[in-house]
Amino acid sequence: MTLLTCKDLSLGYDGATVVEGLNFTVNAGDYLCIVGENGSGKSTLIKTILRLKSPISGEILTGGGLKPNQIGYLPQQTQIQKDFPASVMEVVLSGTLNQKGFKAFYNKADKQKAKDNLAKMDILNLQNKCYSELSGGQQQRVLLARALCATQKLLLLDEPVSGLDPKLTIEMYKLIEKLNKEHGITIIMISHDFSAALKYASHILHIGYKPLFFGTKDDYLNSEVGKAFSIIGGVANA
Repeated sequence: MTLLTCKDLSLGYDGATVVEGLNFTVNAGDYLCIVGENGSGKSTLIKTILRLKSPISGEILTGGGLKPNQIGYLPQQTQIQKDFPASVMEVVLSGTLNQKGFKAFYNKADKQKAKDNLAKMDILNLQNKCYSELSGGQQQRVLLARALCATQKLLLLDEPVSGLDPKLTIEMYKLIEKLNKEHGITIIMISHDFSAALKYASHILHIGYKPLFFGTKDDYLNSEVGKAFSIIGGVANA
């Protein structure tokens, strides 16, 4: 079942095109990693999928009953977000707002959903803590729980392990893998970590390199661009 289709997509900002001729599909259960150099359009693509930016040309279609407001999103954290003066429960509950329209209050079902997703992240015991007082790893778990409150099908993750130490990085990747394999959440993740991309992904989209590559992980490893970048990333024959 296809959840997302990008057709002949061209993207850019400040009047400049950064990527064009982008065609790919994401099916239910996929784990797609988007890789490429800085400035290649990875974050711009994510924001376009979320309808935060408009494409220069082409279109993005959703399917399988997925609506644009039913996509979970974990952005890169800023210092302002890290210092946000709210409780963990308040942060996670805010993930339900995109689907509530003008009903700006939380009902019993919303609160139960927040608790369930905190439990999935193994941080239910932190629900009454102040978000700004948590460690970086705990904050990322909170934000992942928040993103899950917005979706049952598709998560978009923009560098979800940025700033985490090696131990916490591994833990975060394992949490994401668990969501994909055990809970059936489809993943689209931007990553600069080629090793992790090739370890966890089912599919790779490599932009900023011509020709653009989209396909399975195995096909990527056998492609010209895949061979070149896996060697650069130290993961040849991964």
